[in-house]
Amino acid sequence: MCGNNMSAPLPAIVPAARKATAAVIFLHGLGDTGHGWSEALAGIKSPHVKYICPHAPVMPVSLNMNMSMPSWFDIIGLSPDSQEDEAGIKQAAENVKALIDQEVKNGIPSNRIVLGGFSQGGALSLYTALTTHQKLAGVVALSCWLPLRASFPQGPINGVNKDIPVLQCHGDCDPLVPLMFGSLTVEKLKSMINPANVTFKTYSGMMHSSSIEEMMDVKQFIDKHLPPVD
Repeated sequence: MCGNNMSAPLPAIVPAARKATAAVIFLHGLGDTGHGWSEALAGIKSPHVKYICPHAPVMPVSLNMNMSMPSWFDIIGLSPDSQEDEAGIKQAAENVKALIDQEVKNGIPSNRIVLGGFSQGGALSLYTALTTHQKLAGVVALSCWLPLRASFPQGPINGVNKDIPVLQCHGDCDPLVPLMFGSLTVEKLKSMINPANVTFKTYSGMMHSSSIEEMMDVKQFIDKHLPPVD
């Protein structure tokens, strides 16, 4: 199951109950693995959708005194003006694009794939969707922010995902990624992509975590943008 140190273990997968005609690729947060999210998604699954929850590689993280843990890229600080791991973020986005390509090879067109994630994984899913040439069905961004936001031009993007539907969710008591980050991110997103397609939901009392209410909103979004084709 586990490869060498260079490669993370194979993703946790919730297979479709029948032929998969759509997929959700969901990226976990810092220090986590794909297993917890694969269980959460199994609780809201649709029979024609395959859910793929990859595991981040283990690397030293500056924010956590260089302790090694699963991380998509290095995090140096958690304030809006913290230095960012630009090379790491860009490489991580390429790895996600390769995952999308793999599903396309498996017969699921990219416009039948929703990309999502929580916290650091949500940040990476937003960055990937805004920089890829693959047309996606939507993005689910939970308790997160937009990395390298200064690297994006002012005003609307021209890419294939300029009208992409985005569901962004945040707890109003999040001590790690404050709600303000979510609010700043949604404003930036609305300036870059069709604002009518950006939905921002907040959850009263929720900290840096998820909730049943949030997962029901995620399910509704996935079902809307990945309807059965048969």
